[in-house]
This record gives sequence, C-alpha cells and structure tokens, in this order.
Amino acid sequence: MALLAACSGGSSAPLVVDPPTPARQVATLCGVLHDALPSRLDGRATTPVSPKSPLTAAWGDPAVVLRCGVGKPRTLRPTSETIEINGVQWFLHETKAAYIFTTYGREAFVEARVPMSVPRERATAPLVDLARPVIASVPVSPPLP
Repeated sequence: MALLAACSGGSSAPLVVDPPTPARQVATLCGVLHDALPSRLDGRATTPVSPKSPLTAAWGDPAVVLRCGVGKPRTLRPTSETIEINGVQWFLHETKAAYIFTTYGREAFVEARVPMSVPRERATAPLVDLARPVIASVPVSPPLP
C-alpha cells in the first residue's frame, strides 16, 4: 500500500508515504520532477512526508499524494481510456479510498492519489497544477507494447 498512514486534522506529524523503487534513470527524472513541483496544489499547501524522498510529495489534509517511479498499473493497456489534462495523459483507477491517476506515455509513471472525499467533478483539479512540472521533467515515451 502506497499510503501507510493518514494525516489527522491539525496534526504536525509527517504523512507516511511508501516511496517506490524505480530504476536509476527513472529516479533521476523523478528527482527533477520533485524539484519542479508546486508549493500549492489546487489550493492545498505542501504536507511533509516521511520518509523524505524525491520520489514522493503530498499536499493538504486529507492529502493528495504523488509518487514518481511507480510500476505500470496492472489494468493499463494500450487500448485503455485515458484523460488529457493540460497536455498530460492520465489513466484513472478508482479504489474505495482514492482516485488513482497515473501518467501514460511518459518515461516514468507518476501516480497522483486524490482522496475520495474530493467530489468526482473536482478529482482532476490537482492534475492541472501537476501538468507543467510533469511536461518539463518527464519526457514522452513510445507507446506501450
């Protein structure tokens, strides 16, 4: 499970997020992305994460959590439906707890978990603020086989 613990209202404890373990080239891209991430995401301020990692970031409470360098989602296929937000393709998988958006067609898979407490019509709003740093940091890759 990527998100191991949730922030409680008003808590100053960092949010525990399990960093992925990508290949070195992907980790390098993720470090560049991390440095380009906004301090606010859809109006949410940055939330500290533990362990500190250039592969993870979070904003708000309940948090929108970003993990860079995750594996390809099991259900993602070349024919899967994706959505484009400001030039970035995202694949959506829903769980009981979150909308899980994963970039598609990039040299690194970037995952953004938006809590289900966000209304469905607003679930993609954080992706708007992520588009520019993703485009600048994670190059487009060839299509999936």
